Amino acid sequence: MSDIRADMTGREGTGDAGFRDYVQLLKPRVMSLVVFTAMVGLLVAPVRPHPVEALAAIIFIALGAGASGALNMWWDADIDRVMRRTAGRPVPSGSVAPGEALGLGLALSGISVVMLGLAANWLAAGLLAFTIFFYAVVYTMWLKRSTPQNIVIGGASGAFPPMIGWVAATGHISLEAVLMFMVIFMWTPPHFWALALFMNDDYTKARVPMLTVTHGRKVTRAHILVYTVALVPVAVGAAFTSIGGPIYLAVSLVLNALFLIGAWRIWRRPEEAATADKYAVEKKFFALSLAYLFGHFAAFLVEATPWADALARHLGWGF
Repeated sequence: MSDIRADMTGREGTGDAGFRDYVQLLKPRVMSLVVFTAMVGLLVAPVRPHPVEALAAIIFIALGAGASGALNMWWDADIDRVMRRTAGRPVPSGSVAPGEALGLGLALSGISVVMLGLAANWLAAGLLAFTIFFYAVVYTMWLKRSTPQNIVIGGASGAFPPMIGWVAATGHISLEAVLMFMVIFMWTPPHFWALALFMNDDYTKARVPMLTVTHGRKVTRAHILVYTVALVPVAVGAAFTSIGGPIYLAVSLVLNALFLIGAWRIWRRPEEAATADKYAVEKKFFALSLAYLFGHFAAFLVEATPWADALARHLGWGF
């Protein structure tokens, strides 16, 4: 904790921060995933808002995601500085002062929540506010440094965007919104544990209690398999709701088969083999996990098109 406080008060920026540094502060890669899943949640909803209102909602959800990223980088500057993967981030590298990151994060939090409430509705704004709080406070400040279940519980923050998009369009939460949330929530642990397997040295140096650090790689491999198995019925089951259909079902079956095979290969192989090939299987599984999530949400989007509805009627698909 003393290290964190030193970062907050005793480390100044270089004054050389440019536009790119502030963009990086918002975690653009994470933001792109948030924008995509939130957009899908909004577009597959049974109520279609005006295009201007829809665009505004997506922009403000993205700003909320960026606010979460800035607050995360402000608080985690000490451990980011230790890890190879994160040492070049704006705050640990000294490009942006901690106070600037904190100020930007708080300002964007307020702006995004208020403007989403005005552009869409206040239930969506409340969900966005809760998501920012959950990621910045519950996950970043508490869970990440205190429990190996950090990513299991904390993963909820990344699962809310499609639900927020749905609520922005409809004004209420439904089964479909919960299912989209659950797909991401159940997908997050195997996705991040695969990363932790080949980045374990970083987490060990930073003293972050990831499952690989506290329980070892063997236990982590088993957890990846268990969570992948648990994910399958959730992801496939969404096909039998109003946002699913035959196209989604076909995509989901293929992706889940590949995901299960990947998890099985990770579970079966010994640590010696993983070390020898520099965790090639784990890295492939991590890349596959990104395609897995994108594929499912792209299929949701396709199912919302008129020609997909026509195909479903032709096949007699209806629930």
